Amino acid sequence: MGETTQMAASEDDILSRAEAWTREGRKVAVATVIETWGSAPRPVGSHLVIDDEGNFLGSVSGGCVEGAVVTDALDVIATGKPRTLSFGVADETAWNAGLSCGGQIRIYVEPVT
Repeated sequence: MGETTQMAASEDDILSRAEAWTREGRKVAVATVIETWGSAPRPVGSHLVIDDEGNFLGSVSGGCVEGAVVTDALDVIATGKPRTLSFGVADETAWNAGLSCGGQIRIYVEPVT
């Protein structure tokens, strides 16, 4: 479908899209920022909705972190099991995941049923 992230979308729009995609028969996961520390690109409560084809709307961070969240969300969709993801400078993949700004974030990814 070729959709891309749209940071200008409101949190209500993002959650409405998750509901609409589910009604269309798509398998969907929602990622939510549940904790931040230090410099973080998005506040607690920010959402990213992902479907089973890799389409997404919203933002939980930026750059490679969102790519990693989308990848994990696809696994959450496939297994039906939620997970909590952590990104920060202490993480050996911080530079690879794009969170080199000195902060930490935790993101909860859950399937929409």
